[in-house]
Amino acid sequence: MDKENRTNTDTAVESAENAGITPICSDEETFYCLSIIGQIEGHYALDGNQKTTKYDHVIPLLVALEESPKVDGIIILINTLGGDVEAGLAISEVIASLSKPTASVVLGGG
Repeated sequence: MDKENRTNTDTAVESAENAGITPICSDEETFYCLSIIGQIEGHYALDGNQKTTKYDHVIPLLVALEESPKVDGIIILINTLGGDVEAGLAISEVIASLSKPTASVVLGGG
């Protein structure tokens, strides 16, 4: 990996941490926990009274974690009552395509 790609990947992981993705570190491995909470918001904005997670924020974070050599695995916590079906399918397709180890925990209506 060249220096520019390594810098972009490091920046992406820092952005993920700033977005609330929690690192779980040991001496040998680092896993990240991504929370998807509230309704999945797609192309149509939901009213401001509902907790939502925008799919177009989640997908780039998943890609950044996938591309980072610092990340050994990803834990996805899903606590949602649903939302935009196509956006949820897009997130699930990205999760299914990840080469790193993943574990998904589904709470609520998922």
